[in-house]
Order: sequence, then C-alpha cells, then structure tokens
Amino acid sequence: MSLELPSPITAYVAANAQLDLDGMLQPFAEDAILRDNGVVFKGHAEIRRLLEEAVVPAKAIFTPDTSRVDGGQVVVEGPAHGDFPGSPIRFTYRFTLERDAIKAVEITG
Repeated sequence: MSLELPSPITAYVAANAQLDLDGMLQPFAEDAILRDNGVVFKGHAEIRRLLEEAVVPAKAIFTPDTSRVDGGQVVVEGPAHGDFPGSPIRFTYRFTLERDAIKAVEITG
C-alpha cells in the first residue's frame, strides 16, 4: 500500500491483507460503530462477528487506491477482492478517528 494513511487505518488495511481477525479489530475503539451498507455494528463484539462471518470466510481484502479528508473524516476508496459474487467490487470507507483509534467507519459499495 503506497497511500499515506493515519496509523489506525494503515493497521486495519495491513491486517485485512493477511485476514488477521485480531489485527483488524485492534485499531477500533471499544465503542466503535461500523456501518456496512446501512447495517450497524456497535462495539468490538459485533464488529468481530461481522469480520468472522463475512470478511474472513469470503477472503475479502480491501486494497485502497485513493484517500482524502472530507469534513473531518478520512475517505478511502479502492477495490475489494475475494471469494464473493461480483469480485472485485469498489468500496468507499469513511473513517472517523479519535485518539489514534477508529471511532466509526461507514462502508459503501
């Protein structure tokens, strides 16, 4: 990955590339909120369940190729490849960071 991203996002992307469940969860604040195409997951337990049930089994690896700051959020876009219909699919991740952690992320495809 050649983009200059804040450290929590870099950590998430690097762990995702290895399908490392614990590594993907680590950059999230304990009370983080993840919105995936409108479905809301709150806190580590729910986010872990999403990663365990949807990301790891589908080998969904997000490869960001653009980033920008928009209204205090870091917006990262790129394709995700894996064992899922339509792969690769281009996704947009809108990260809200707080105290060097991911406080919220909204994922849309």
